Amino acid sequence: MTPQELSALERRVHLIKRPEPALLALYVLVSLVTLCAAPLVLIPLYFRYHTLWYRFDATGVSMGYGILFRRELQLTHARMQDIHLSQNILERWLGIGTVTVQTAGAGAAGNLTIVGVKDFEAIRDYLYAKMRGVRTEPHDEKAAGADALLVEIRDALTDAAKALKEGR
Repeated sequence: MTPQELSALERRVHLIKRPEPALLALYVLVSLVTLCAAPLVLIPLYFRYHTLWYRFDATGVSMGYGILFRRELQLTHARMQDIHLSQNILERWLGIGTVTVQTAGAGAAGNLTIVGVKDFEAIRDYLYAKMRGVRTEPHDEKAAGADALLVEIRDALTDAAKALKEGR
């Protein structure tokens, strides 16, 4: 990924602050499946939709939701272990998806789930690039010198090993 592509992807992802309105439609459809209990199911989902927010920045990802019981999760790029995309049939029909970011050692409680976004593939690509540390600055000269030194040491050791074999 070139620095220009990463920069454009970063701008696109940083603009995502809230879930799409299609998520509320999904919540309504899910609650209608419960028939008589639809109001009991829809009310918490409605408030969750209206309080749900996301923030993508240089350090990581944050999300939060809730009125009475607020929950806020923050993950740095260094803590991210794996990223999964998912879409059920209703999400596919509505054009939204879910991105689940997994962390090590925290179990399901440490997972951050970004629901109801249209640009879920861009989020995945952006997070993978940040997780893997895609280089956007020019190559470090000191690191290049260290690499050259290691190659020189390897070659010297190889030559020494050949000389020892030939001397026997």
